[in-house]
Amino acid sequence: MGASSARAFVLGGVIAAMTAGLAAGQTSPRPPVGGIGSPADAMIFYVAHGAADACGKGCSDWIAAEGTVQWDTNRRLIAILDRQAGRKLPVVIHAWGPSNLNTATRLGRILRDRGIDATAGATDVEACHGKMEAECFALKRPGGPLDAGITASPTDCDIACVLMLAGAVHRSLPPATHVILTGTAIHNRLAPNVSEEGREAATAMFDQQFKVYLREMGVETELLDIIDRNSAIRKATELPPSEWTRLGIVTSAPP
Repeated sequence: MGASSARAFVLGGVIAAMTAGLAAGQTSPRPPVGGIGSPADAMIFYVAHGAADACGKGCSDWIAAEGTVQWDTNRRLIAILDRQAGRKLPVVIHAWGPSNLNTATRLGRILRDRGIDATAGATDVEACHGKMEAECFALKRPGGPLDAGITASPTDCDIACVLMLAGAVHRSLPPATHVILTGTAIHNRLAPNVSEEGREAATAMFDQQFKVYLREMGVETELLDIIDRNSAIRKATELPPSEWTRLGIVTSAPP
């Protein structure tokens, strides 16, 4: 959770951001990614190398995106892409926790600008087998490459995952993926007591920004209507694969 520098709404001189997410998918928190004040579980990126066709036909190398989308996650995505010497490796998204949705759209725009494909899934790093989470994190943090595979078990793709995925040029999801849309909330990491009037104004602004983003990425804005309804009644909606294609979340039907 946190604030985006480019698409945040200013409330009383401080920055608020739209956040949403499923419960954290890890049993123990990872160390903070950055320095003092950096949140635990922030999304990291690393290059993974697997067997032939590990990440699709003719694909054996990918960038694993793993963790919670925070206010500065876009910087780490740019850094890993810049290190690829022109290679356009697909990004495999495994997002969890209450994420900054402003930053999720920025990540999507970066993927579109760089011509990157994306999907969702959990990357299983061989060197992490039998190790504690902190040890595994230390292996991943430098950015790889690491020998790995993509797990066959179902993965959740939440709102942050969907928004990030939407920016990819070609976007797909394994058929067993759970696409779960929750509601959203306004959060300010600098001043948590946001007034109701401020929340309503910020929500309206973010809704408009997200609609523009979805249209530009070729995704139906009906997606946002579902999210808004879930916010009002505090529920979650799981979208079946048929809806992934109809709404434009994916560019090809699941196999």
